[in-house]
Amino acid sequence: MKLNVQGRPAYAYTGGKRFDAALPVVVFIHGALHDHSVWTLLARYFAHHGRGVLAVDLPGHGRSEGPALGDVETLGDWINALLDAAGVTGDGAVALVGHSMGSLIALEAAARRPARVARLAMVGTAWPMKVSDALLSTSRERPRAAMAMVNAFSHATTAGKPSYPGPGAWLHGGNLALMERMQDGYNERGNLFEHDFLVCDRYQGAPDAAAKLAAAGVRAELILGAKDAMTPPKAAKPLAEWLGARVQTLPAGHSLMTEAPEGMLNALKAALG
Repeated sequence: MKLNVQGRPAYAYTGGKRFDAALPVVVFIHGALHDHSVWTLLARYFAHHGRGVLAVDLPGHGRSEGPALGDVETLGDWINALLDAAGVTGDGAVALVGHSMGSLIALEAAARRPARVARLAMVGTAWPMKVSDALLSTSRERPRAAMAMVNAFSHATTAGKPSYPGPGAWLHGGNLALMERMQDGYNERGNLFEHDFLVCDRYQGAPDAAAKLAAAGVRAELILGAKDAMTPPKAAKPLAEWLGARVQTLPAGHSLMTEAPEGMLNALKAALG
């Protein structure tokens, strides 16, 4: 589904069904150097079970025109502008689901329009989401080497069971190929990998955003990987406390959607009600 958001073309995958803004809406927001495809099977499930689904490509990623936006706050505004462009109106109409960088964007988008949000699910999250100086430097100077490092850190298993998206899928190879495609597609504008890392690293607004959502009574859920080396579960404790969130922990690393697809689906079904 193509939309005009803040004057530029934007894309959202609708799960194989025509988007209907009159249904309860779920927005899926990807992380660094990813696009909507990380949500494909989850998006299809909810689209075929009574939800209007928007699995977005953030600006500069996938099919959404750049430039990439420079901070979580601006990206939160973009998510709300996308919902406006899709015709989503009314209070309590939206659930926001974000992974890693996308979890911070979901948090900020919800805090900026809390009346419209019914549920928030933060997947593979942490705050602060700091990136080490060494990894930031490598992402700037040798992005291919940094991608290989992050890909290794993001997986705790050789192959998820059942394999995502089907038997025989190569999780490590598929994720690395997606990261390389996002990076190559942005080369004329700059280094998307370093850009996305800086978006995570510089975000300071989580305490205020969480306080706004807690005061508004927005129900929040954290879905974490027990073996996550990128955003360890202990690093999400402040968010859980501020939001009054329920925490679900799955036997996976940072790439929960591919390493634990059934567990992830069940966790989201519980989180979204």
